[in-house]
Amino acid sequence: MEKMQFKAESKRLLDMMINSIYTNQEIFLREIISNASDAMDKLAYTALTDHKVGLNRDDFSITITRDEANRTLTVSDNGIGMSREEMEENLGTICKSGSLSFKQEMEKQDDIDIIGQFGVGFYSAFMVASPVTVISKKYGEDTAWKWVSDGAEGYTIEQAQRDAAGTDIIMTLKADSEEGEYSRFLDEYELRNLIKRYSDYIRYPIRMEVTKQRKKDDCTEGENAYEEYTEWETLNSMVPLWHRNKKDVTQEEYDSFYREKFFDYSKPLCTIHTSAEGSVSFKALLYVPGKAPYDYYSKEFKAGLQLYSSGVMIMEHCEELLPEHFRFVRGIVDTQDISLNISREMLQHNRQLTIISRNIEKKIKAELKSLLEKDREKYEQFFAAFGRQLKYSTVAEYGAHKDATQDLLLFRSHKQGKLITLHEYVESMAEGQTKIYYVPGENRERLAKLPQVETLSKRGYDTLLFTEDVDEFIPQYLYTYEEKQFCNAATEDLNLQTEEEKKELEQKAEELKGFLTFVKESLGDAVKEVKLSANLGSHPVAMVPEMGMSFEMEKYMKKANPEFAFPVGRILELNPEHEAVKALERAMTEDPIKAKDYAELLMYQAQLMADLPIEDPAAYTELVCKLMK
Repeated sequence: MEKMQFKAESKRLLDMMINSIYTNQEIFLREIISNASDAMDKLAYTALTDHKVGLNRDDFSITITRDEANRTLTVSDNGIGMSREEMEENLGTICKSGSLSFKQEMEKQDDIDIIGQFGVGFYSAFMVASPVTVISKKYGEDTAWKWVSDGAEGYTIEQAQRDAAGTDIIMTLKADSEEGEYSRFLDEYELRNLIKRYSDYIRYPIRMEVTKQRKKDDCTEGENAYEEYTEWETLNSMVPLWHRNKKDVTQEEYDSFYREKFFDYSKPLCTIHTSAEGSVSFKALLYVPGKAPYDYYSKEFKAGLQLYSSGVMIMEHCEELLPEHFRFVRGIVDTQDISLNISREMLQHNRQLTIISRNIEKKIKAELKSLLEKDREKYEQFFAAFGRQLKYSTVAEYGAHKDATQDLLLFRSHKQGKLITLHEYVESMAEGQTKIYYVPGENRERLAKLPQVETLSKRGYDTLLFTEDVDEFIPQYLYTYEEKQFCNAATEDLNLQTEEEKKELEQKAEELKGFLTFVKESLGDAVKEVKLSANLGSHPVAMVPEMGMSFEMEKYMKKANPEFAFPVGRILELNPEHEAVKALERAMTEDPIKAKDYAELLMYQAQLMADLPIEDPAAYTELVCKLMK
């Protein structure tokens, strides 16, 4: 036995590798299994170029062995193995990667796929184990070697016995402490979960002896009819679903994979199985869920796609792969073309990741547009779950993502009585219509009865009923849609009259100037202005906001930030052709006191129609009773 020191790094550096680079102790199993897979890849590649190496790739496997009595966990492979010199070079020098050296030697070959690029992964074993023993035999050599280290001062190397080429990593787990419950890595169920989570798509079978139950052949009455037994079982799937040809995968297989992988009992609404080759190559399997998770609109929800590289899961929630407006999508991206950082736990920001993200964004949008056009019922189900996400994304970052979302939005049409897109609205616009009209409010039935909506309907113009807080922000960030301007029918001048009709209204206002002054003085500061309007249809009055901000926006600002909210001025509009307004005009000369009561009553009616609170409901009730007498 020969005692040796780590060549280039001190104990402090090793401590940093063990305790700082990796943030999750369970990662060690992923790293050790990945190294085993690399070793078999190297032997398989050597066999392709050296005809003296005869092997059957079907014999390759990774074996997990548990020894609870001695607290050891062993990961074995039948790959290329290591000589004594390679042990010293690869294990004795931290960050010396045999995989990277192998890849550099074969860099002219495009089909080399080696994930262990930094040589740090092996040292993750010291997070959970001390000592760590490596027994390895190089393919084609007669002698095996044993490397042992406690991760502190150094290591020992001596000859050992191993029948065939390959490597055993024997990890003696640490005692449980506040730093970690290391015994769990000997638990069969825990190991199954870790392999399924991180190494399910390693291309070689990962085998472990597992405990099962079977019915006894002969058992007496009162005796337990079942007995436990153990057998070797392959724990990983090996061939990922997204690596198979789409025509060879059934929808049932897609749905089953989704439910199992993402713990959702309902079927996904649609499945996107795609791949790309070029400057960046990747394969992706994406799903649009049928309903929003219970925590979707909370801070606890974790967005992002699972990122794999060469069958090894690198990140469970890679947010950089998914734009915020499509954060509801679940799925997997597998690529060899990304730059990994030293611990493989997170990504360095790189151009390849951006290219993949843009490609995925286009695929998702195309799939949703196809669903919108071909299966409207299913799309409306999707929109009920995630439409609010699309709306908020449209206005986020000052409308930076509106091109990706505006064609996917749905709004309630007053004329058609159903949800429609902005494109469908523009397509069905009446002759002579130049604007996209909308009204904001909480209740669509109430909005449908607004005077302005009635006026637009008489001309054959449709009105979009905006019933969510975010709806009213959308026109402000879109500005126009298909060269049509948006118009808030509740706040803006509809400008539907001819020049002759406008002159008639101006003349009428001049004639009733004294009447309008009387109404304003009767109402005092309750309103900013009283004026005539030709936009009220069959209604006598309407309350409209001053300065263009709607009453719904006023309510929203009060809820969002009460300190900076300010009241919007009220303008009372009167319909000079309505009998109630004419009655008020007559009462002004016949009974001014009653006329003042009429003015207040009409103001209260306008507030109710605009869904505005009445400050003194008792006074309103008293006024109605007074007039009824």
